Amino acid sequence: QVQLVESGGGLVQTGGSLRLSCAASGRTFSTYGMAWFRQAPGKEREFVATISSGGEITLYEDSVKGRFTISRDNAKNTVYLQMNSLEPEVTAGYYCGADATDLVYSDLYSGARGYDYWGRGTQVTVSS
Repeated sequence: QVQLVESGGGLVQTGGSLRLSCAASGRTFSTYGMAWFRQAPGKEREFVATISSGGEITLYEDSVKGRFTISRDNAKNTVYLQMNSLEPEVTAGYYCGADATDLVYSDLYSGARGYDYWGRGTQVTVSS
């Protein structure tokens, strides 16, 4: 069982930055692939970024490449999402997910159904 708690969201102006954190419980965090997804009202949850259990591999949704960076600290059981050059289009609830099979090594990493555990999310709002 893994419990995930996101934090770091808020209201920011266009061009600003935010750093999201996702703290995980349990001793096996370092064995889980982790990912960030986002969901706007009335829309499906969509993939943002993922990182392998050891942190060696990261993958991103095309529109965030070069602006967002996913990282993890296995000693602190935490995964991060650094978001720069924010635009109103990224306004959404941001959720972290954990998967026990390191989906980053497969073609399934971008599908929300592949993740075993989810946090409750943190809201990111970018004003124009």
